[in-house]
Amino acid sequence: MQWIAATDVVWMGDLAVITGAAGGIGTATAKAVRSAGYDLLLIDRSGSTVADLARPLEAVTATVEGSDLADCRGALAVVEGPVYALVHLAGVMEPDAVLAEDPAVWQRAMTNNLDNAYAFATAMTDRLPPGRMGRLVFASSIAFRRGSASHVAYSAAKAGLVGMTRALARRLRKKATVNAVCPGVIMTNMSVPLIAEAKDRLLADIPLGRFGAPEEVAGVIRFLLGWEAGFITGQAIGVDGGQSMS
Repeated sequence: MQWIAATDVVWMGDLAVITGAAGGIGTATAKAVRSAGYDLLLIDRSGSTVADLARPLEAVTATVEGSDLADCRGALAVVEGPVYALVHLAGVMEPDAVLAEDPAVWQRAMTNNLDNAYAFATAMTDRLPPGRMGRLVFASSIAFRRGSASHVAYSAAKAGLVGMTRALARRLRKKATVNAVCPGVIMTNMSVPLIAEAKDRLLADIPLGRFGAPEEVAGVIRFLLGWEAGFITGQAIGVDGGQSMS
């Protein structure tokens, strides 16, 4: 595993770290957060893709050569100084129709959706800005509320992420706000197989009658990083077109 810094930078402004930055929601979030004036460290496993995203945003990148993002301290080390915000979007979603026959699916779900989020949160406690409140935002899922029959491990990991969010909100109460966004079906590459399999059923279950756009999740994240969200912590905020109501 090797972390690669695109440039050597000492940050002067508020720095936001985004993991899973090359994904659909990650890309939209990077653009939204940058437009709000934050400096960026973008982290992903897809080096060339995240580098292409970083250039017009004048962002620093860290790319992992391996199967996970466990070495989070190494990722944060490519920049100096305090880190104001962590937006942890990295994760995987794969079906586990016959869970007992492939326990590796469970382990991958926990490692990539929960363990790494905890590792990044732990690393962030050493980098939060002194004398002010930082921000931690994690990506959970509508699956934490409703469960998914074909994604048992994923649902469990995303539920654990909400529990971790609430616990960290209490532990870091004097250092940072901690929240989770819980997207429903968003039009990204990750959701393509799900939509192909059950498009009509999914649409019938969403009160707004459509799938979400990555920018709609990014807008909520951008709000959570701002001063206006300073009294919001320990929350799991649905961005699902009303689907979790039913």
